[in-house]
Amino acid sequence: MSDGFVARSLDEIRFWSRIMKEHSLFLKLGFRCEDTQLIQEADYFFALFEGIENKAHSYSLETDPKVIERFNVKVYKAVSQIWAFKRKVLGLVLTCQLPGANNFPLLIDHISREANYFRNRLKELNTGTLDPLPDAIINENVFFLRIMADHAKFIAHLLDPSERKLVEQARSFSHDFDQLLFQARDLESMSPQSQTVPLLDQFLDQNRVSVKSLRDFKKTARELIEACRIKSIIHPLLADHVFREAERFLTIIDMFEQHLNAQTR
Repeated sequence: MSDGFVARSLDEIRFWSRIMKEHSLFLKLGFRCEDTQLIQEADYFFALFEGIENKAHSYSLETDPKVIERFNVKVYKAVSQIWAFKRKVLGLVLTCQLPGANNFPLLIDHISREANYFRNRLKELNTGTLDPLPDAIINENVFFLRIMADHAKFIAHLLDPSERKLVEQARSFSHDFDQLLFQARDLESMSPQSQTVPLLDQFLDQNRVSVKSLRDFKKTARELIEACRIKSIIHPLLADHVFREAERFLTIIDMFEQHLNAQTR
């Protein structure tokens, strides 16, 4: 246990607990009026993760690592609960038990994947079993490239069909990130032979360019939605939500780049 453990734990929890809280709201907004039990469960998870988020911000880098270790266990249990809730909702949608609800199956699967990612990260931190750098670079990019591809698909489907130019841009991003994801999985299947610094460096550079473009598109879309200048059914908070996740991915790419450069010195 070290200051690095505390910093990393608090960073992950502060970011992802807010994401989980917002997932609860988005699920609630997609339920039908008669889905009162599901709405109450979504409200429960919203309050649960709001409390976790607030608690995480009450800690500092000077907090005893043992306190953070116990906090990670508590958060892990909460994330496991919301993961199970999301998978339950996905099952209800896929078996046509919520006709007329407005949560896409892919969106529910998407947010459950993010919960599973968060849960795994907490376990890795507490057990000290984080991936070696080459594995981490590929695994994180495979995860986030799929997240970015999903975002583009959701934006294309939630914009009004009459917003033809923006819909086409979103579809173009979807195609771009699908291709990047295929390339990442190819690199993954070629491991460990593919894990050279030049290949990984190029991999990060290429992904950064596309993520920046998508991040800027999301920023513009968010501003247009907030100003009511485009037609869509995208909640302003959802627009900001997907923007923050793109920013998170860019931060991770930059961190990996710094570690790679440190290895070549």
